[in-house]
Amino acid sequence: MKLPSPLIPARLLKRYKRFLADMELETGDIITAHCANPGSMLGLKDEGSKCWLSKSDNPKRKLAYSWELLELDRALIGINTAHPNRIVEEAVTQKAIPELGAYDNLQREVKYGKNSRIDLLLTQEGLPDCYVEVKNVHLLRQQGLAEFPDSVTKRGAKHLEELGDMVEAGHRAVMLYLVQRTDATSFSLAADIDPAYKEAFERAKARGVEAYAYGCNITTTEITLTKPVPFA
Repeated sequence: MKLPSPLIPARLLKRYKRFLADMELETGDIITAHCANPGSMLGLKDEGSKCWLSKSDNPKRKLAYSWELLELDRALIGINTAHPNRIVEEAVTQKAIPELGAYDNLQREVKYGKNSRIDLLLTQEGLPDCYVEVKNVHLLRQQGLAEFPDSVTKRGAKHLEELGDMVEAGHRAVMLYLVQRTDATSFSLAADIDPAYKEAFERAKARGVEAYAYGCNITTTEITLTKPVPFA
């Protein structure tokens, strides 16, 4: 997935109200950028961190700048949670995810479950429909170990239950964790942060929900899905 070009370097001053971040540009100007990330961003909001922003030409936008990437200890981390679905969609279309390679038809944001929408619905004649939920991962508290979630997510637990329902209805259901940072070598669930999510995950797996984690190659020009990240 190509990022808006060119990205603009900046220094983080503070992130607040979930969707706002004050940044200092290289010119010395202070701007407020949109932070498309509803999570806690644990470990990713230290003052002075180097960031990369995109700038919209749309005059109707209230905030012209968007926070795209964070640079931390030479690793790049994807901040924008609007991107993972597009990254995975691109990878599915290019047959870059072997577990989903048999499907040729893809739909986005299809209604299912209890007032929910599935991120991707894959269909293919002769195969069960495949419901794919994508989760963005950028928490890292131990060297090399990416974790999800970074805060309590009742919505995430609800999605796991609904995926289990799809399996019991005769479909396939896949939870795909997209690790948007270049310094992760393994993946785990952060049970200490949200034990209820961990329990929901185990129930979903027992019901037949599939779970995979994939890493990303991240540059200041594009983000692409790469190889599987093993569960720790």
